[in-house]
Amino acid sequence: MALLGGGLLCLAFPTFDIWAAAPVALALLAWALTGAGGRRGFGLGLVAGLAFFVPSLHWSGIYVGALPWLALATLEALFIGLLGAVYGWLSREGRVRPFAFAIVWVVTEGFRARAPYGGFPWLKLAFGQADAPFGRLASLGGAPFVGFVIALTGGLVALAASRLLAGRASAARMPLRPVVVPAGLALGLAVAGLAVPVPTDGPTAQFLGVQGNVPRAGLEFNAQRRAVLDNHVAATLKADEDITAGRSPRPDLVVWPENASDIDPLRNADAKSLILETVDALDRPLIVGGLLEEPPGQLSNVALLFEPGKGNTDRYVKQHPVPFAEYIPNRAFWRRLSSQVDLVRRDFAAGTGPGVFEVKAADGRTIRAGIAICFEVAYDDIMRETVRAGANVLVVQTNNATFGFTAESPQQLAISRLRAIELGRSVVHVSTVGQSALITPDGTAHDVTSLFTQAVVRGALPLRDATTVATRLGEAPEWAAAMALLVLWGTTFVSRRHPEVAETKDEDDDDEA
Repeated sequence: MALLGGGLLCLAFPTFDIWAAAPVALALLAWALTGAGGRRGFGLGLVAGLAFFVPSLHWSGIYVGALPWLALATLEALFIGLLGAVYGWLSREGRVRPFAFAIVWVVTEGFRARAPYGGFPWLKLAFGQADAPFGRLASLGGAPFVGFVIALTGGLVALAASRLLAGRASAARMPLRPVVVPAGLALGLAVAGLAVPVPTDGPTAQFLGVQGNVPRAGLEFNAQRRAVLDNHVAATLKADEDITAGRSPRPDLVVWPENASDIDPLRNADAKSLILETVDALDRPLIVGGLLEEPPGQLSNVALLFEPGKGNTDRYVKQHPVPFAEYIPNRAFWRRLSSQVDLVRRDFAAGTGPGVFEVKAADGRTIRAGIAICFEVAYDDIMRETVRAGANVLVVQTNNATFGFTAESPQQLAISRLRAIELGRSVVHVSTVGQSALITPDGTAHDVTSLFTQAVVRGALPLRDATTVATRLGEAPEWAAAMALLVLWGTTFVSRRHPEVAETKDEDDDDEA
């Protein structure tokens, strides 16, 4: 059952996109873990985690081999093992506890998003729910709240199913209420998001995202760095021809993706000249994803704002370089296990705060573009703090060339869609090779491009200043879950030390749901 639950959870994410698989998968997992105890619960959770993460993270080994892929999948699966151990212990008596299961899910998922080395929140439960009623709940409590409600729904389904089977096995006539109540609550939670408004109104600005493509997929995508830059210049100037001819509206802001200029555009005169000529031709501000040869001995993954007649006027340095991809923590230790770590020749430096680029639209309206680079879109705090810093639209620059024709790019686009709902912001999601899209605050992706094609995305997106409840609450839902887990742990421990207290409580409140 744990194996089936973990495998079924894969279907809730791109490229399957069957969102309803998530609560069903968690119902199977809750049922499998109930009564397992700590040690057996850990084993069952690990099985479920491997069944989920090994296929879902297959893209991570597409060019670097099976070892990094399986190591990452196993590490992430250990957190599901931790879930199994904690919930297995809490439910050791063999009674499904939906609230406890949901709380443990939120806490372990939050732990996974923070550790080790800053965590890896990819494939959070919420990130497959942009098309579901569950997804709309993100505006109330962010990804943790969505995960809590899905896990609670799954736990309630497991409770109803266990009671139904227990009743059928009993010789006595089974009352309907113990089954109908949790089943009804589960159904109510599944559709509750439909009552949550997701506003998309507001003044609009015109955006143009350029997907220039690369000479080849794989780790050597930037072997011809000048060709990548030339591709983005050519695609931009071609789009400008349509604008000049009146076939397309003039953009207020143009966005190139991550790694559009891996030739340092501030130190290399050739690259800088190309970019400035493009900006002058557009006569509009341009955000360029690039690499800077700084600080000494390191690199910086940056977004640079270029404006007509002014040159480079602002920059954002990626705050969360990806461990084992953009820098190697504890390099000497990990080199003993694999020489692959030295594929990362120079570590990337980390930025120190959110980036918001302020530019004027053609009508004088102010665009405050909050920047996130690649995997940063998966980190709750980075995205939330960017909005708190004043962003009225979000720009996600990414480069998916190192993952080929896999689910990685669709999975990342799905995260941006959930962020749009959670934070109440439009998102300009632009990839070097696809998928790129313009996303409205209701999570709808418009003009989604194909992988490894040269393309542009363009159109009007609303600029919004209103903050969602989730933005205002911040990490509070996760802290509340952590406190609730401590209370559950303490009361369960006390009830097992003093079983007469637990028996009295059970008589007073038979129905946990």
